[in-house]
Amino acid sequence: MQRYKYRAINSKGRPAKGVISALNEVDLHNQLQKNGMELVQCALISEKKGGLSLLQKKVKLRDLIQLFIHMEQMQGAGVPLLSALADIRDTTDQPALRDIMADINRDVAEGASLTEAMAKHPKVFTNLYLALISAGEETGDLPAAYRQLIKYLKWVDLMQTKIRKATRYPMIVGVVVILTIVVMMGVVVPQIVGFIKNMDQEIPWYTASLMATSDFFVNYWWAVLLTPVVIFIAIKTIRKLSDAAAFTLDSWMLNAPVVGPLLRKINVARFSQTFGALYSSGIDVLRALDASRRTVTNLAMAAALETVIEEVRTGSPLSEAFNKSGEFPSLVTRMLKVGEESGNLTPVLDQVSDFYTSDVDEAISGLIAAIEPSLTGLLGGMILWIAAGVFGPIYASFEHMNF
Repeated sequence: MQRYKYRAINSKGRPAKGVISALNEVDLHNQLQKNGMELVQCALISEKKGGLSLLQKKVKLRDLIQLFIHMEQMQGAGVPLLSALADIRDTTDQPALRDIMADINRDVAEGASLTEAMAKHPKVFTNLYLALISAGEETGDLPAAYRQLIKYLKWVDLMQTKIRKATRYPMIVGVVVILTIVVMMGVVVPQIVGFIKNMDQEIPWYTASLMATSDFFVNYWWAVLLTPVVIFIAIKTIRKLSDAAAFTLDSWMLNAPVVGPLLRKINVARFSQTFGALYSSGIDVLRALDASRRTVTNLAMAAALETVIEEVRTGSPLSEAFNKSGEFPSLVTRMLKVGEESGNLTPVLDQVSDFYTSDVDEAISGLIAAIEPSLTGLLGGMILWIAAGVFGPIYASFEHMNF
């Protein structure tokens, strides 16, 4: 199979374009005709140039939520799989997803399972999605698998929104504060305190420190602005080059004040939601644990989950394995023990996920509430320092004037 970039005219006479897999140009023409389109122009795409990767990155999480909602509704109503795939292919407004669904529809029509067809697009359909779809195919209840996916993806979308909310505001305010300080120290202060240097009197220490800081900003303002960028790039590079350094950084972040507890709650909530979705779909505990571990972004907690998997593999109860890992709150281990003893592990996992999702929301709100006055106080302190450094010597000079 080769991938072609095409331009065509649809059944309504409107131009359409996209990317689709085909054996050759004749096969491409036939596929487009089946979809009610007439080929105008096509070009072969080289995968070495990353054409497929760029395409797949355009498929957003909410596009996938809508996809699985449509699949669940149609197959739940008794619509055959091929007809459901064809309907989504023809009605979706997202060009990248439309072309991917055309590939999946063709592969399924040629005898592949839905899991096998989706597996050809790994950057869109992750191993977690494939595991749930595969479980649905094995049990013959794909709509139930879609419902689990919809629930999970909506939760992921909610968590991503909360994380963006937690990081966007502090970053914007932090940038504003840094720019304000640079402008004040590099432009405003030198103009105001320039004449103080020529005053025939002793300059107080706070004014001298203000002048020295202002001179530093005038000469090295570029270093002040570039330092956060350099630190960010350095951390990213170190994480990529050294697994040990990445693990150390993640472990430090996990135990850092304020941020550490929030990161732990986010990872626990993500794991609980993923594990609950997989386990309730009929996937065995070890496979569900392994797949869930891959969704945990903190390396220290991922390593703890590897310990959990090994303990469970040797026969330890799930709650005992989590307790031995040392990275999960006692609430998680107690709830898991209750679920094991009652034989209702799925609702317990849902309760853990709901609890930590709510806790993450409260922690984010509290963090934002704490950051705002802190940055405001920092900016106020800077202005107070400037005012004291400028007007202090001026008022002091009045004592030596003779009227």
